[in-house]
Parts: sequence; C-alpha cells; structure tokens
Amino acid sequence: MSEGLKISFSAPELVKGGTLVIFLAEGGKLSDSTKKLVGSAAANAIHRAIEVEAFKAKPKSALAIPAPYGLDVDRLLIVGIGSDKDRQETDYVRLGGAIAGRFGTSRSVNVLLVGPSDWRVDAAAASDLAMGMRLRAYRFDKYFTKKRDTDQDKPQGAVSVKIGLAAFSDARKVAKTGEAIAEGVIIARDLVNEPPNVLDPVEFARRASELTKLGVEITVLDEKQLARIGMRALLGVGQGSAKESRVVIMRWNGAKPAKYNKTGPIAVIGKGVVFDTGGISIKPAAGMEDMKGDMGGAACVVGLMHALASRKAKVNVIGAIGLVENMPDGNAQRPGDIVTSLSGQTIEIINTDAEGRLVLGDVLWYVKETFKPQLMIDLATLTGAVLVALGQENAGLFSNDDTLAERLFAAGKSTGETVWRLPLSAAYDKMVDSKFADMKNTGGRHAGSITAAQFLKRFVGDTPWAHLDIAGTALGSPESDINKSWSSGWGVRLLDRLVADYYEG
Repeated sequence: MSEGLKISFSAPELVKGGTLVIFLAEGGKLSDSTKKLVGSAAANAIHRAIEVEAFKAKPKSALAIPAPYGLDVDRLLIVGIGSDKDRQETDYVRLGGAIAGRFGTSRSVNVLLVGPSDWRVDAAAASDLAMGMRLRAYRFDKYFTKKRDTDQDKPQGAVSVKIGLAAFSDARKVAKTGEAIAEGVIIARDLVNEPPNVLDPVEFARRASELTKLGVEITVLDEKQLARIGMRALLGVGQGSAKESRVVIMRWNGAKPAKYNKTGPIAVIGKGVVFDTGGISIKPAAGMEDMKGDMGGAACVVGLMHALASRKAKVNVIGAIGLVENMPDGNAQRPGDIVTSLSGQTIEIINTDAEGRLVLGDVLWYVKETFKPQLMIDLATLTGAVLVALGQENAGLFSNDDTLAERLFAAGKSTGETVWRLPLSAAYDKMVDSKFADMKNTGGRHAGSITAAQFLKRFVGDTPWAHLDIAGTALGSPESDINKSWSSGWGVRLLDRLVADYYEG
C-alpha cells in the first residue's frame, strides 16, 4: 500500500534536513530560479559535483549527493529533465515515480518544482508528479509476517513529501483529482494481488459494495437472481465451484438527469474470474497460480468507479462485473455442453478454459438491455493470444465504432496505458459458428484474440462498443517507474482520461 506517503504543496522554499530534490536541464547548469533558492555557495558546489560526476541530466536520471556543501539537508537529489524537446514531452506521472524510487530511507523529502522557463511547472504537473509518487510507493505486503532484506533500503514509517511550486494553491485543488485516480489504481492492484482463497466472488462483491460510501449505487445479484434472469452462460462457468457466482452493478450518477435521459450512461464491464483452473479443460500446473489475476478487468472497473465517484465526475456511468470461479468438480460444465445465454443465443462449449467470454456475453447483454447505454467498454484478461500479438506493451483494442476506438487510442497515448486496434470482420466471425448451436465458445488457435472479440460482438447489438483484451497488461506486466507490483491496476487511468476528455461535463 502507499498510505505511508504524505504529500503536501507549498511555495518553493528550503527545508532543513531530509532529502532535497532539484531539477537540472541537459547542459549542466542550474536554472536561475533554482540558484536563487539554494544560494550561490551551494550552486557553485553543485555545479562542481555535476562536472566531476559528468552528470548529463538525461530525463529521469539522478545524481545523489550526501550532506551537500552549503545546504542544511541530509541529501541532495539532482534529477535530470533533458533537452528542450524532452522537457516539452515530460510525463510528470512517470517522473514522479522515478523520483519516489530514489527516496531511499529518507522520511522527509522537499521537491523544488522549479526549472528552466520552458519547463511546465503548473498545478497539473505537480498533481501528476504526486500521482506518480503514490503509484511508485505502492507495495502489497500485507501477508508478510516479518521484514525482508529488501526492506532495508526503504523508509520505515511515513514519508512526508513537500512539493514546492509557485502555483501551490491551485495544485492543492487539482491534486485531489490525481489522488482519487491513484486510489482507484491502488484498489485495482490490491484486488488482483489478493490470493484466491481470500478473494472469492462473494468477497469481491462485498469489497465492490464499499463504494456506497462514495455515493455509488450498488446492486448485487446472487445465483438465484441470475438464474431467474437467465444468465445461464455465466452460471455455467461457476457451476463447478463451491463458491457462488455474483454480478455486481455499480451506478455513479454525476451528471444532470436531463443529460442522462438524453444520451444514456457510459457502461464499463469487467471480467471477474477470481480463479481460473480452466475447468474440465484444465490448465497446465506451471503458472496456474497467476490465474488469481483473471479478474483484472473487474478490478479495473471497481477502481475506475472509485476514481470517478471520489473526484465527483460529472458523468453517469454503469460499472458491471461478472464474478465467478472456474473449477473442475463433478458438477462442472463439459466440452460439448450447450448453454442458452441471457440473449437467447445458444453456445456450444468447446473448451471450458474459454470461459471469460461466456461471463462477459451475459453481462454485456444485461447492461445493453437494462440501461440502454450510449456506449459500452469491456475489459478482460481474455486470451493468451493477445500476448503473442502485442506482448505486454499494449492492450488489444477491438471496436465496432471508429470514434470510440480513436478516443481510446488518444487516451492511451496521454496516459501511457496504450492500446492497439486489431480487426473484426465477417470472415473471422464465421470461425465461431457451431455445427450444433448458434455459436461455439472458441474459434481455435488461429486469431484467438480476434475470434474471442467476434464472440463478444454478438452480444452488443448496435451499441457503440469496445473490447480491451488486457491479458498482457493487467498482471505480470514489466516493472515501470510507477509500478513495482505484480499487478499494474491497468485501465483505471486510461478510462478516467477517456471520460474526462470526451464525456464529462
């Protein structure tokens, strides 16, 4: 967790003790504003250290100087911000993460957010810097009973961070939004990181229900209600588990009723397979422990709803998650079974490990018919095939609407949670036709991510829709400046930006 990080904003000033962070552009000279703050004696000493160490000030590089001459601080951290072009393209979230990664054991940090006149140091930059620090500080360590050797280089106790900039008053206001988004990411990470014996469908639904504290309306549908409604595809996935399945509907009504009635809400749907053995088509043992993260889509939806509600977003959003456990007992569904989905369409089960699309199909149809949304976006750790196609750098994007796809691409570029669009077409759709039912739940090895998306497309009708296959980005993704955890919380920042840029107001 990152509760131990306390961030405040003030006018730029020197503070005794702790770590002082200053910024340096490529070229090796402190800006006039920085020299004025640290004083001429300290500036001369800093310039000498930069020269001796041949510090080039490349973006996010750092030079640490203990007990620096002329400054009453324990440690000076000089952070590079690069060339003119680099400064114009600064990702302040990642810069904040890079700085937090160099806090060391310091429990007091003073960041002087000043620099060259061409470098943006406004309230938004300060907020993003703080967000990056919060995300980098995250650790999922609740199940450790003693400290590890790797904890020795980390601060023991709360860390106080003061970010100093001219627009500190505005930064305090703007940073509340950034903090809400960071909290949403952390909630998503926590859910994915939890062990499956703790986070079953019922417990997941309970945790999602805690959003009522923020004004989110929650409806939890149990198995009897789901059977009465007709979600047989979803229930089929969970019928081999001793744990009951659940569907959770979360409603945030932040826009005016008139707008809601005119356009309908935005709907975000998440796959929540809390553990996936593969069912009767059981997975290999190696790596199966990672399948506790097969609910990364549902985790993102909960985190997003927290972020939107916490920052009081002026938008109406439906968050819907299907929560099941896919287990192989004597009651589990079999390859060859045919189930009738909520839509009335029949599905032949070819492989019980192609289960997420069964969950999503029923939930997509339910949301479409019940809430008449203006658009739907689903997120799912759906296919290993998307890893083959895109690795862990991009999520797979499929859509029946060019405008929605373009907006998601732009939001991904802005946040660094990038997506890449893959095709949908009638030729691929034929691959999920069945000899015995309306469709089968897998089209085989070839184009596996595409045929999974074609399956889902049969449950969205004419509603603008996008499917994000996040199997490569939500869990086990490469470490970055803002995440050292197995779970990334991927998608919360992407979708919050999409809402803020295009649908809020």
